[in-house]
Amino acid sequence: MTDDALVVDLEHPLPPFEQIRRGILAQLATGILRPGDRLPAIRALATDLGLAPGTVARAYKELEVAEVLHTARGAGTRIADPLPAGVAVAPAGDLDPGLARLLAAPIAEARAAGHGPEAVLTAVRTLLTSAGGGPAAAGTLDE
Repeated sequence: MTDDALVVDLEHPLPPFEQIRRGILAQLATGILRPGDRLPAIRALATDLGLAPGTVARAYKELEVAEVLHTARGAGTRIADPLPAGVAVAPAGDLDPGLARLLAAPIAEARAAGHGPEAVLTAVRTLLTSAGGGPAAAGTLDE
């Protein structure tokens, strides 16, 4: 995780472990992390983020339970290869990386909750339209 480091905002209402979990999912969805990539050791990441090791361990454990991460003695913690269904990986096309980072974790969560791609797209289109984006703005998601 070198290109776009994880950041934890202690003032944010989301707990730090959840920010780490979502950050890893977002890095997968934007191509910063790839299947098979090694993650920093728990203590090293905790030190970098100024957090307790247990906070990072909880984020890693939740991602292990979801089969996004795999930890093996001597090999460290790595992104699963292959990833489970529903985990977004590096979007195709000319998608704005900043926008992809903003949307990656919520989309991954919706898909992990069992919502298919069409249901997620329909929800996004509906929310864009109801938020004043108008049909034209929602229609740009058809690409």
